Amino acid sequence: MENKINYHEEQNKKNILHLRELLATLPPFCAQYFRGMQEYISSRTRIAYAYDLRVFFEYMHENNPVFKKMKIEEYPLEMLDQITRLDIEEYLEYCSYYIKDGKEYMNDERGKSRKLASLRSFYNYFYRNELIEKNPAALVPMPKLHEKEIVRLDADEVAILLDTVESGAKLTKQQLHYHEKTKIRDVALLTLLLGTGMRVSECVGIDLQDIDFKNNGIKIRRKGGYEAVIYFGDEVETALYDYLEQRNHIMPAEGHENALFLSLQNKRISVRAVEKLVKKYSSLVTNLKKITPHKLRSTYGTSLYRETGDIYLVADVLGHKDVNTTRKHYAAIEEERRRKAANAVKLREP
Repeated sequence: MENKINYHEEQNKKNILHLRELLATLPPFCAQYFRGMQEYISSRTRIAYAYDLRVFFEYMHENNPVFKKMKIEEYPLEMLDQITRLDIEEYLEYCSYYIKDGKEYMNDERGKSRKLASLRSFYNYFYRNELIEKNPAALVPMPKLHEKEIVRLDADEVAILLDTVESGAKLTKQQLHYHEKTKIRDVALLTLLLGTGMRVSECVGIDLQDIDFKNNGIKIRRKGGYEAVIYFGDEVETALYDYLEQRNHIMPAEGHENALFLSLQNKRISVRAVEKLVKKYSSLVTNLKKITPHKLRSTYGTSLYRETGDIYLVADVLGHKDVNTTRKHYAAIEEERRRKAANAVKLREP
């Protein structure tokens, strides 16, 4: 029987069950906080918050004599008022480097910033609802973030990448064996990512019925759960048609009949598998840049901005809710355009 549940609903269901498992390891009052945010924060983000809170409570359990006396799962809400600003600052220092279950963990300024943001949101919820008296997390300043260089492929590298996927040049003998079976799919997948700037999770979630060749549009589920239609050009259309011709001769595994992109096991391809194939092919093109599916998104955004100069269009196509997110990503090109503006207006004829 065909499985009617779509990819995103399936992922959401898994995330909800995973969050319940995490909540069982946290103080009971945490459940109230997560219930309070479920309407406006995605299940994936809630899991990230839960992991951050678990690291925090485990740290307090290990390092605070009061918290050491009872199990984490038995902490009452009042214990939050016993945590000071200094406790949180020491916790952030601990997050720089720690070992848990024999595994090393490191957090740079961005990692620590996220850990603090999780704590601030957590404390803010209980403080705003007048369930605790103090809000020490609000007193700790956010770590200063240094600008990260945006890594993207140059136009010639994009062409070489797609040529490499088609030809299989530089692949090992073993890789070439699989390449024969997957190259048409891989060309379609990478052409789609590079030609639309969609997120990898949006790409793997596409069903066959989501593609409209009449208008060259694809319905995708954006981050945050809303649906949107993005449009593609001739190169993407050709690559998709080529793949669909092959796809029509494949018998999908049960429950994966609707999936556009299939793995060698004939199941819906996973985010992890796409990340691995992007890494495999891009490493043959450039070993100086660490290319991920997200970097292909940046590559598309850069090309679109260079062609149009319209930051609002780029934000809309990439699905950024705030244009400032887009502006931050393409600040270098903004600077380039401003420099050009210096000579654009002539004051006197030469």
